[in-house]
Amino acid sequence: MSEYLVGVGIADVTGEAGGVGMMGYALPYQRTAGIHQRQWARAFVVADRSGAGVPLGSGAGVPLGSGAGVPLGSGAGVPLGSGAGVPLGSGAGVPPGGRRFAFVSADLGMIFASVHAEVLRRLAARYGPRYTAENTVLSATHTHSGPGGFSHHTLYNLSTFGFRPRTFEAIVAGIVTAICRADADLAPGTVTVNTGELHGASVNRSLPAFRRNPDRAAFPAAIDPAMTVLRFARDGVPVGVISWFATHGTSMTNTNTLISGDNKGYAAYLWEHGWAGIPQAAKARGEGGFVAAFAQGNAGDMSPNLGAGGGYGPTGNEFANTRIVGERQAVAARELFEAATEVVCGPIAHRQRYVDFSCIEVNGVPGARTWPAVIGQGFTAGTQDGRGLPFIHPGQLRRSRIFRLLDAAVVRAPDEVVAGHAPKPVGLATGLCRPHPWTPQVLPLQVIRIGQVAIVAAPGEFTIMSGRRLRQAVAAQLPDVAHVIFAGYANAYAGYVVTPEEYDAQHYEGASTHFGRWTLPAYQQEFAALAAAVRTGEPTPSAVAPAHLAGRRRPARAAGRVLDAVPPGRRFGDVVRQPLPATGAVSWRWPPSTPAARTTTPATARRTWRSSGPTETAGRPWPATTTGTRSSVGSGCSPASRPRGSPGGSRRTPSPAGTASCTTATSGTGPAPSLRTPV
Repeated sequence: MSEYLVGVGIADVTGEAGGVGMMGYALPYQRTAGIHQRQWARAFVVADRSGAGVPLGSGAGVPLGSGAGVPLGSGAGVPLGSGAGVPLGSGAGVPPGGRRFAFVSADLGMIFASVHAEVLRRLAARYGPRYTAENTVLSATHTHSGPGGFSHHTLYNLSTFGFRPRTFEAIVAGIVTAICRADADLAPGTVTVNTGELHGASVNRSLPAFRRNPDRAAFPAAIDPAMTVLRFARDGVPVGVISWFATHGTSMTNTNTLISGDNKGYAAYLWEHGWAGIPQAAKARGEGGFVAAFAQGNAGDMSPNLGAGGGYGPTGNEFANTRIVGERQAVAARELFEAATEVVCGPIAHRQRYVDFSCIEVNGVPGARTWPAVIGQGFTAGTQDGRGLPFIHPGQLRRSRIFRLLDAAVVRAPDEVVAGHAPKPVGLATGLCRPHPWTPQVLPLQVIRIGQVAIVAAPGEFTIMSGRRLRQAVAAQLPDVAHVIFAGYANAYAGYVVTPEEYDAQHYEGASTHFGRWTLPAYQQEFAALAAAVRTGEPTPSAVAPAHLAGRRRPARAAGRVLDAVPPGRRFGDVVRQPLPATGAVSWRWPPSTPAARTTTPATARRTWRSSGPTETAGRPWPATTTGTRSSVGSGCSPASRPRGSPGGSRRTPSPAGTASCTTATSGTGPAPSLRTPV
């Protein structure tokens, strides 16, 4: 008998596709002008079946993934995001107060506090106490190619020139609908977990700061290669997967103007469309039977651009790079998925608390505390993924005179705050802006436990070393938990979090650490307390609450109209360019033709195995084998899909050995990524 009920759901969260500033690179001229990939919210609900005597719920007798209760084309005649069309009580089988949690991974740059609050408000209106801030995790993949303007905090709406109500509504409505569909889909099922390593999909873009860490030997390659996969199945049939892996959503560059889920969006697309064969129309209706989420981890200093320390690559084509890095994540996750045999079992528990990070005293370190939020001037220097102001350099500790203008125009930080943030040169004291802070300071912290797995949901971008130290702090309080997963960009967004040693370097990540040098120790302290409460069952009431800023938002002007007309003498539907005469087919056989080498280990050790990678062979339908066709457009090699500034086929950046090049429609993605588990 299954210990849990599991449900999966998916819904569209694509915002305005024309004339809206994009969220990620913070460049005012980067405005949406079309769609490369649609954005999706993928929801997973797991509930404890311990409520004996209550009839099992809605999933029974309903086709897998059918989105039972959601009429085809749902949304017609229904308020967007209301969840209408999904029967109330669809989660029957679990008492209203029964243990459950919902995890959402959305193709967004961040989950802002505005989105978190409105999603919870709508869920409460529909389900009462079933889904709350304590048991609902909203996380983002951190794509830099989505429309912005969906925050209620001023700083995050500067590049969009204000709040975008239509984009905000699309995001909130889509997330709510995805959770409603997952709730309606609940049925007895199993969860299994597997862990491994993926190399060749990330590189450290801030090496000088990373090398300051005394514990840097934990990551010999200066990356966090860990990948953790949760596999969801019912009656032996897989219905969903969540893969956590740390790499930035910056394969698409800061000159791109097409909405895109970036590399993680492509990984999900490959699995859901290429391997599971789900049509786009069925996916939009919440149908299809399988949901694949590629969630984000501690990716603060992890770049998918494998050349020049995160500056470019692996090829000179951003569409090809998106495909390559996404495909490598999908392949690695698929192998872990197929080999997952460790059954998750045990109770579901969760704790959450709002904490004011402007004034936390760190225990055990005299004088150590956090301060009101300040963005350092190094923030404007940018990163290897996207350079910023040419006259500000990473690690520059002398304050530029230009920032004195912000003192006069916006707010001047008191000397005490300036000293508290040292050695950070103050750029803008966002936490002191009036009438309300320009960035959030009261933040939600959350720990979810399901059996031997714990999920740490944090509202920021943690570097690999800060994420490691935070996981260790939580693991110390939960000795019987074997897997601690870090879920970044969750429930709110308050910049970066680096180690104190990395902070002293004042590169982009350290300058973007809002609350000073002791930000990470404060997170460790607060999350350790939450984890202890999960273990003991103690309540964790919040002493503070985030400010309600919906009434203070400033709507942006209407998006500029994007010309959408045909040239003289043409009509919509005319063939502009004939396709290539043939395309290549690539088949993926799982498991690989050469069996993975497996090492017998003690029960307490994790599985150790190596992958021989995908093989090209005749295929059968998924899950045994899948066949997909790559065209020149799909591989990012057509002239239409080249980045701006690449004239025809005459300009080509040499690809590193073994990686994809745009010389042929059927070029591969180089050697299979190495996949191994540390012993």
